Amino acid sequence: MQKFTAKKILFDLDGTLVNTAADLHAATNHVLRSIGRPDVPLGQVEDMTGYGAIRLIETGLEATGGTKGLDIERLRHKFLGYYARNICVHSSPYPGCVEMLQALSGRSFQMAVCTNKPIGMANALLKRIGINGYFGAVIGGDSLPYKKPDGRHLLETSALLPGSGTAIMIGDSEPDVLGAKSAEMPIIAVDFGYYNQPIAELEPDYVISSLAEIPSLLTYG
Repeated sequence: MQKFTAKKILFDLDGTLVNTAADLHAATNHVLRSIGRPDVPLGQVEDMTGYGAIRLIETGLEATGGTKGLDIERLRHKFLGYYARNICVHSSPYPGCVEMLQALSGRSFQMAVCTNKPIGMANALLKRIGINGYFGAVIGGDSLPYKKPDGRHLLETSALLPGSGTAIMIGDSEPDVLGAKSAEMPIIAVDFGYYNQPIAELEPDYVISSLAEIPSLLTYG
């Protein structure tokens, strides 16, 4: 088993800590229905959840007739409005999430969320799930002029946590892995998230199948 030494831990949100696919899928179908399009199945959009609302909408549109002549920005606002009102209908932490956060917080690790989700929605979801208190910083996709896979998104998140020292990223998809590599930061990837290929193909530093594995992989220092 590989071991990692770090003082700071950055977590992706959707597909890593919290299973949000069903609520994002519902928001996508809400947009499609509003323009007379049929619903799409969950699997049609699930792999796009790490890329933001526009990618979800475009995926749904392409599957149901295309994007020609449509105001994608207007549809994005419709998506975000519905999702904000229904942000935690079906979403829930992945198994072992709360226990993992409890274990790490008791070992002096500084923890943050680094997500491409809009910051207001990220904070709202963390609060509704009841895990917001574990994180010293939360950075969303609209918090900075750049977002994952830009490595600066991760570095800025790490800098918001007190103290210095090595940071490590925990994520589930291409933006997480590529962002960590850009930031020259080690990454542990989960294999149950929203990436449409085996996550190991992106060559993260380590792959896990359960959040319960994380405490045993990390040493504080």
